[in-house]
Amino acid sequence: MTRWPLPAYMQLALAQAREAADCGEVPIGAVVVKDGAVIAAARNGPRERHDPTSHAEIEAIRAAAAILGNERLEGCELWVTLEPCAMCAGAISHARIARLYYGASDPKGGAVEHGARVFEHDQCLHRPEVYAGIGETEAAEMLRSFFRARR
Repeated sequence: MTRWPLPAYMQLALAQAREAADCGEVPIGAVVVKDGAVIAAARNGPRERHDPTSHAEIEAIRAAAAILGNERLEGCELWVTLEPCAMCAGAISHARIARLYYGASDPKGGAVEHGARVFEHDQCLHRPEVYAGIGETEAAEMLRSFFRARR
């Protein structure tokens, strides 16, 4: 089996996840890309910011929207290390993200291929193209190591 190198965008998301872990946050990172350029990169920060909505995806979307001066991120891609939760999937839809790439699946809290499956609901006004499993091994191992060290 050939192992392809990880796309640079997922490598950057994984670097953000490592930074989150170094700060005691659950290691999840996200990157927003438009026309091949990185617009924003962010990491989880709920504990540090005392904000339960400070997920990597939300932080990256907020930063990209501010940089682009528009709440709609049409034509943008979101690269994230873990399957988004329901809150983040909703934000992805509202932001009109064109393509979502994520690493590890999240059977417990994910809401794209698991749980709520937000993009499959009739009420979902925008559905991004979804590509799962990119960087899955690295992202899943980082999460396992993080939680193993805390048990």
